[in-house]
Amino acid sequence: METKTVNKKAEEIKKVFLESGLEVKPVYTYRDEYNSEPGFEEELPGQYPFTRGIHPLMYRKRPFTIRQYAGFASPEETNERFNFLIKNGQTGLNVAFDLSTQCGLDSDDPRALGEVGRVGMAIDTLEDFEIAFNGIDLDKITVSMTINGSAIVLIAMYFALAEKRGYDIKNLRGTAQNDILKEFIGRGTWIFPVDKSVKLVIDTIEYCAKNVPKYSPVSVCGYHIRESGANPVQEMAYAFCIAKAYSDETMKRGIDIDEFASRLSFNFDIYGNLFEQIAKFRAGRRLWARIMREEYQTKKEESCWLRMIAGGGGAGLTKEQPENNIVRTAYYALISALSGTQTMALCTYDEAFTIPTEKSAEIALRTMQIMIDEMGICDTVDPLGGSYYIETLTNEMESAIIKEMDIVDKQGGIIAGVASGKIQEAVSKQAYIREKAIQDGKTLKVGVNCYKKEEEKRTVEFHPYNIDAANRQVVKLKKKRAERNNEQVFKLLGAVRENAKENVNLMPSIIAAVKEYASVGEIIGVLKEVYGEYDEPIFF
Repeated sequence: METKTVNKKAEEIKKVFLESGLEVKPVYTYRDEYNSEPGFEEELPGQYPFTRGIHPLMYRKRPFTIRQYAGFASPEETNERFNFLIKNGQTGLNVAFDLSTQCGLDSDDPRALGEVGRVGMAIDTLEDFEIAFNGIDLDKITVSMTINGSAIVLIAMYFALAEKRGYDIKNLRGTAQNDILKEFIGRGTWIFPVDKSVKLVIDTIEYCAKNVPKYSPVSVCGYHIRESGANPVQEMAYAFCIAKAYSDETMKRGIDIDEFASRLSFNFDIYGNLFEQIAKFRAGRRLWARIMREEYQTKKEESCWLRMIAGGGGAGLTKEQPENNIVRTAYYALISALSGTQTMALCTYDEAFTIPTEKSAEIALRTMQIMIDEMGICDTVDPLGGSYYIETLTNEMESAIIKEMDIVDKQGGIIAGVASGKIQEAVSKQAYIREKAIQDGKTLKVGVNCYKKEEEKRTVEFHPYNIDAANRQVVKLKKKRAERNNEQVFKLLGAVRENAKENVNLMPSIIAAVKEYASVGEIIGVLKEVYGEYDEPIFF
């Protein structure tokens, strides 16, 4: 009898590891699920621990909010883009501010030269807010503001605007990014030392808990940490550590957890493996609910909700073969919906190299609308629930996030880790690992290290810098300074200075100052006198 020779190499199966470090088995069965998380099969959406979603009917009752990121040049031009998006079906606004505003500089500051209106809307005084939101009903369109280092001033301006227009701010809804710890980790628009920066965040949480209870004063941003190089586990773990730190500091002021926990929101990133991303959010939603219920002893169900915006990350997009990004963003939108997001802000295909054009913004908007109206994505809740692979991966992701959070705690906590630079170092190391893997071809990126074209011609429209709009902004600021009541402005700036020295909540005094058209740079300048500025640690 002839003996057949078996080719062992042909039978070998390449091991697959996700970016989080978790190994993917070739096949999953019910045994994988039951061994990890018994009882999951009876869990329903809208019930603790909310793995399947924070609302019982989710999108069947109401689709996710569509909130595209927009804002450039002047408040006048940004108002035009806002109205264009609303006219085309957008249900919320996500406002971009230029770097000068984010760093607390007025448009006529020499350090702002060349940056006024370049990557977002320039804001100097309350007048700019009045222009940007002219004709927009703040009761019907919720507004999210992407602002951090100078957030307390911009939040004050938004509240002042609402009050001037006759709104009851007790009913005002919206969100401010205002997560300063992630700025130290990944993005860089910090101004003050870490402890003083956190103090300003807590001022906004305390003020909103007492005066604007439906407003979300902080959107904790795993997004930017991920964009800076963190893997999906680090993204969730660091975000939760940050949210816990803000909660702890707020409770030190005598505010009960249930008075503000439901208004904490999260901003997360999406790119990479589809199933890993979905499991990341399902695991995160369950873990956050457990943290709130078991560690903080919350009594309200909504205090346990992981309320999030997620819709794709620019770091996943490529300059090479940019039209491929339209396909990528469609997958990101699918991941976001299958993950149970409350709000989606889908990146545009040209976001890797320029400010989105109206055309690219419209394509992203239509992508989400097609998914809602044509693809059946809103027909049933958590359609991947019960999948052997998804449920197992959800359990594994939760365990991995907990382990990463434990590492942070053993290092002294997230605030200490950020102040010392340890967290930044960990993210930078992970960014190096990922980039090296792409350069070596171990991580495939279509159009970058595989399926490349020689002499590829890029047909993309770049957003030009509008120097005329920048100049007009400076002229408008000087005019406002000349016509306002400067004696009253300087008196109110003095009150801000004294309150900063006395370590009291600064929101009331800043609101009073912006109502008299004190500028962003003037208020931040006063705070710098008292708090000083952050000196970033350098590692050699």
